Amino acid sequence: MSASRRHASALETISVTVADEAVPLFEQAFLTVCTTVGIFEANEDQNIWRVEGVKDVGHAEEELARALTLARLMTGVDAELVRERTEAEGWLARTYEAFPQQDVGRRFAIRGTHLTPSHKRDRLTITLDAGIAFGSGEHGSTRGCLRALEDMAWRKPARILDMGCGSGILAMAAARLFNKRILAVDIEPWSVRVAASNAKLNGIGPLIDARLGNGWLTPAVRAKAPYDLVFANILARPLCKMARDLGSHLAPGGTVILAGLLTTQARMVLAAHRRQGLVLEKQYYEGEWSTLVLRRRD
Repeated sequence: MSASRRHASALETISVTVADEAVPLFEQAFLTVCTTVGIFEANEDQNIWRVEGVKDVGHAEEELARALTLARLMTGVDAELVRERTEAEGWLARTYEAFPQQDVGRRFAIRGTHLTPSHKRDRLTITLDAGIAFGSGEHGSTRGCLRALEDMAWRKPARILDMGCGSGILAMAAARLFNKRILAVDIEPWSVRVAASNAKLNGIGPLIDARLGNGWLTPAVRAKAPYDLVFANILARPLCKMARDLGSHLAPGGTVILAGLLTTQARMVLAAHRRQGLVLEKQYYEGEWSTLVLRRRD
């Protein structure tokens, strides 16, 4: 968050309360206009989340309306937009409270910058700014990807791509685990800036090549293919549409970790990739979410 935003005289918090599966699209809608976005659990039993963003009052209202309309159409969720005048410090205090350290699997720990540094040597720690906590490791799809990643540490992939990198958390985890340079691509400019900033924060800036691009049409993505490992933590239907391009850019014996899909959507995503010659190695479950690990035959 820039200094000018932090001390703006008229700020507001906007929020929607939605089910787990609708969170990614409403999060992306808020990211088009908000300087900070956070996700808070509203009802653990029913898997309901509150997506909050902070913006200047009156800023980019037309862009916000268009983005929310698209999110509602794509999710089928007519979520009510709630507005509240707020002080940035108060919003950040709530964000800090909702973002404790998270230990994921056996190898990773995700920590906010507001926490005292950890000296645990048994985990690879990734530090994120809780004020821009999207992609912070709380979501089941991100946790599934991290668990899948740690289980393939022995493979030592050389060419790695994070497609739809968001905060850069998966790219950073791979860079920490393999000590390799990672190409991280996202269609959202804000995500690319945040991923690059997070990489510097974690002392691995030179290992993360964050690029703005449109999926497999991105020139840098095509130039660096074929890949030994690809992350694609997106959504089920885009994953299906991208299956052919993924198959043609994956090296023989290469692995892909697919996430952002509900367990009920896993069969559809798996079928699309099997048609490209990929075989299922393992499926991970985190609540209602699934992560698929597929491999191209040698």
